[in-house]
Amino acid sequence: MFQPSQADVRRFFCTAYAKQRDGRVLEPMEAVAARWIGEHPEYAAELGDEAAALAAMYTVEDGRTNPFLHLSMHLSIEEQVAIDQPTGIRQAVQLLAARRGDLHAAHHEVMDCLGEMIWASQRSGLPPDGAAYLEAVRQRATR
Repeated sequence: MFQPSQADVRRFFCTAYAKQRDGRVLEPMEAVAARWIGEHPEYAAELGDEAAALAAMYTVEDGRTNPFLHLSMHLSIEEQVAIDQPTGIRQAVQLLAARRGDLHAAHHEVMDCLGEMIWASQRSGLPPDGAAYLEAVRQRATR
């Protein structure tokens, strides 16, 4: 299993941003990342300075969103939907996107559910509960 370091992830997004900005050819995963980067122009300054990106710290106390975590979650959700894992997530995300009229807004709601699942797993010491995650997304999609 591929386990990139924090620096690897930040370099990946900075490279995808630079290639997109400069009109260079993107690798397939960079193209997916570039679509989500395009949805977040507020991250341009951070993505445009790789050295600063590698040095940046994002803490709750600072009140700053970590753009690399945020974009990584978009990629994770997109991959989950593509392979329908956990089974049913594709349908739940599609329904949520249809209800909200916006895939991007739906992704942000799914991120809340994904973050909650990860937090609960870390807190309990148990594996992530994919069924609870899927149910949380389904609940949002049906209200």
